Amino acid sequence: MLGGEARIRALVDRFYDLMDLEPGLRELRAAHGSTLDSARDKLFWFLCGWLGGPQHYIERFGHPRLRARHLPFSIGILERDQWVACMHQAMIDQGVQPPLLDRLTESFFSTADWMRNR
Repeated sequence: MLGGEARIRALVDRFYDLMDLEPGLRELRAAHGSTLDSARDKLFWFLCGWLGGPQHYIERFGHPRLRARHLPFSIGILERDQWVACMHQAMIDQGVQPPLLDRLTESFFSTADWMRNR
């Protein structure tokens, strides 16, 4: 529905570009360390499979275990909301249309809320 791997890569790249550009996402950006290269690849690989395509992430790392893999990071309401806002804006910028935009935003929110550990 998003248009394949090239569109998912563009979405992920826009997501991380926004994180670097927008002052309102500074806490989210700070949680990612000095470089976003590894995060870009991992989110791309994960989203490919999560959205019904090739299971690139699982082939490389096994089961995503999202909550366990994110436990080392302090994730509260602010970080959740910044992550979802950043992804929502990236989807808008990439031309994702309602109702898909609404459905994905809802799913991303549920997952991000489940990741909170404080």
